[in-house]
Formats: sequence, C-alpha cells, structure tokens
Amino acid sequence: MFERFTNGARAVVTGAVDQAGKTGSDSVTEEHMLLALLDQQGNRAAFAVAALGLTDRRASVEAALAEARRRGGLTKADTDALADIGIDVTEIVTRIEDAHGEGALAADRKGRRGRSGRPAFARSAKNILEKSLRVAVGRGDRFIGEEHILLAFTVTPGVVADVLAEHGATHEAVTRALYGEGAGGAEGQAKAG
Repeated sequence: MFERFTNGARAVVTGAVDQAGKTGSDSVTEEHMLLALLDQQGNRAAFAVAALGLTDRRASVEAALAEARRRGGLTKADTDALADIGIDVTEIVTRIEDAHGEGALAADRKGRRGRSGRPAFARSAKNILEKSLRVAVGRGDRFIGEEHILLAFTVTPGVVADVLAEHGATHEAVTRALYGEGAGGAEGQAKAG
C-alpha cells in the first residue's frame, strides 16, 4: 500500500515515526500521525488545516489529545455514556492519579518495536492508513495523499476524530476545505466505507 502514497502522505507516516521517537513511545499512534500531519506545509492537507484554523490552535489540539490520554484514551462519547449510567470519569481519573501519580492512565502502552528497532504502528494508526486507502478509492483517486489521511481521521471514531471535531474539523468541514463548497458524492461513500 505504501507505494500508492504520495510524497505528502509518506511525509506524514515518517513524521509520525519521528513524533513517536521524540516522545519515547514504543508505538506510532494515530495521535502521532495527526501531529505529523499538522507539521506539513505546502500541500492540500496543510491548506485545509490552515483554513480550518488548526495551525493556529496546535497547542489547543495537543492539550486536548493530552487530556484524552490522561483519561486513558476514552473518547467524549465514552465519557458521556459512562456519565449517563452514573460513572464520573473525572472522579475516577483523580482517584487513580492520587494513588498512582499524575498521568497514570496516560502511560505509554508498551508496544512492539519493528525489526528496524523503530516504533511499530499501533492498530489505531494502521486503521487510519487503511481508511485513507478507502477514502482515496471512494473518491476515485489512484494515489493516497495526506488529504486522504486527514479525511480518514474525521471518519474513524476515536479520540483524534473527537479532538478534530471539537476544533471545527468535522468530516464535512474538512471536505469543504479540501474540495470547496458543494463537494459531495464520493466522499460520502468513503465515509460509509
């Protein structure tokens, strides 16, 4: 699949490995991929990210991702569902951190390193790459670009999609930023895929 990636998409993948290395993580997560994508310049996804104001709010995006890590990776939907049955996630996190130290739930889940000694890709990151292929195919594109990775983030339920949505980067907003007003059709099929 990597041979179908554009230079921009490859830069996101290698940038994610670098992000994981900088943090000492044993695995490359979708969070690392998002941060690598936010580092991109001069391509379609970088334009969309800037148009949506994410470039100027990178610190806010990073803080929201850190808060989700602190909650053990629970999404907003997860915490809302638990609240509906009377479970206060904030209270639980506080108790765990009181007993085990700040960030106890955010500890890096030790993954396996690849043969090269570099961090291996976590299942969530692999899912994003697979979804980016589906998005590209759904749009009728022959290659997988960084814009397909960005769209894959918005259609894959999880913390990254939540954080992007909180910052105004929903699937619809990203699609408009990438392809203009009235962009319809194939990406709706990719979203369902």
